Amino acid sequence: MADKFHTVVAATLLMVAAVAHAQSRFEEDFDDKDKPWQEIAVQLPAAPQPGDLVPFYVSATATQSFAIDTRSVSVGQDGVIRYTLAAVSDAGAKNISYEGIRCATYERKLYAFGRNDGSWSRSHRDQWERIQSNAANRQHAALTKDFFCVEKTVAGSAEDIVQRLRQGQTLAPQSNR
Repeated sequence: MADKFHTVVAATLLMVAAVAHAQSRFEEDFDDKDKPWQEIAVQLPAAPQPGDLVPFYVSATATQSFAIDTRSVSVGQDGVIRYTLAAVSDAGAKNISYEGIRCATYERKLYAFGRNDGSWSRSHRDQWERIQSNAANRQHAALTKDFFCVEKTVAGSAEDIVQRLRQGQTLAPQSNR
């Protein structure tokens, strides 16, 4: 009888240990904190059309005006907001670029430059860079703070972001602009 009791106890302990191990593996599989971030493959969008460009405010001292192609705005599974940016200088020079902003790290990346024929030229500077709030690159800080991110989180879906851009409805209080 004692042997049967010990066998049942041993089997029960093995079963409890197996369940505990399975539970820890289950939790490990869903623990994204310790997994390294990985960027998804980027697909370049169609060239922007004038009717899809929505301007946004950068600063009173900006020497360029900026607009986002609303058809190009996307939020990837990797947490990156990707968009086409149109910049026009006071002298009339135009630049089109396809870029990404990562709220979690307050970084930006330049993927490609638009050509006059509507095609793209991939950027040779294919790395993430910290967003600066200085006058020279204020457009990235304005997008991040005013339309894209709350703290280190993407502020809604691509549709939410486009709606804010179209309505000129910023996330930041007016005093912070």
